[in-house]
Amino acid sequence: MTLSVRVPQELSARVPVEQRGPGLERDAVRMLVSRGAEVAHHTFTELPRLLRAGDLLVVNTSATLAAAVDGWSGHTRVVVHFSTRGDDGRWAVELREPDGRGTTRARAGGPAGRVVCLPGGVWLVLEEPLSKGSERLWWARVSGAGVPGLLREYGRPVRYAYTERDQPLSVYQTVFALPSADGTGSAEMPSAARPFTARMVAELASRGVQFAPVTLHTGVASAEAHEPPYPERFAVPEASARLINAARAGGGRVVAVGTTAVRAVESAVGTDGAVRARAGWTDLVVTPERGVRVVDGLLTGLHEPQASHLLMLEAVAGRVAIERGYEAALQGRYLWHEFGDVHLVLP
Repeated sequence: MTLSVRVPQELSARVPVEQRGPGLERDAVRMLVSRGAEVAHHTFTELPRLLRAGDLLVVNTSATLAAAVDGWSGHTRVVVHFSTRGDDGRWAVELREPDGRGTTRARAGGPAGRVVCLPGGVWLVLEEPLSKGSERLWWARVSGAGVPGLLREYGRPVRYAYTERDQPLSVYQTVFALPSADGTGSAEMPSAARPFTARMVAELASRGVQFAPVTLHTGVASAEAHEPPYPERFAVPEASARLINAARAGGGRVVAVGTTAVRAVESAVGTDGAVRARAGWTDLVVTPERGVRVVDGLLTGLHEPQASHLLMLEAVAGRVAIERGYEAALQGRYLWHEFGDVHLVLP
């Protein structure tokens, strides 16, 4: 699926909504709602009225890491984005170069053997590309006590050029975020859940909407054109699997909060259509041909229409709903990216 969508620069959300005016909280964003070809305009605070008792929200508990660290490759300044920790202790990293405005631009990652000096006397060595045909992400070995400690002391959140300024890490944590025991997490915020507040969660629960926590640690999203999603670490706990199966059996709708939640839960579906506890790595790419087996609806942000993202949205909602939704979002001047507005797709 392709969409000829050009997002005007002024529609990029440059700061979080709570910094745009006095008295605003995270939930003060707009929400486009799609039901098939029908589109309606709402605010996020109306979400409890759009869901019903017995519905279930699948939420990602992955915490956002301060994944960007300054370094040197020889005499050249670089910024290292730590993306994903491998089972062998290596990290998938992306090397970027400073753009002079506090953000970064793409650069070549290799060659193998390149040494990058990091703060605190730490260094990393690039070993091999993460995937064949792409030089963007490399597996690297890092010296010293460990990457989580390095990120806590010297890291900052990954930031892209459309944002106005650096933000504290707390701005990038969702209300569902839980720190993992091994210090891993997401290189970029699972941003669909950002508008949720504790008050919103309490109101939804009081109305009979349930929550099924899952975990998927998402890597950096600055993918090259036509680059497929790479494997990510995920976990669907036994209790959440039971909640999802019970909601489906009882006629409730399973609504994923973010494409990361879709990927996690759809990776835990058996051939019989039941969800079971599962943890490890998923390389699942949700496409219209594969379809979705569990997810009925999706709450997602508005992002640049990358191929893999659009394919997942089409698998959940259908082509017409996505085309109409993007058209309405542009006409309605919704705000894009992780600090922007959201899109709720319901059956």
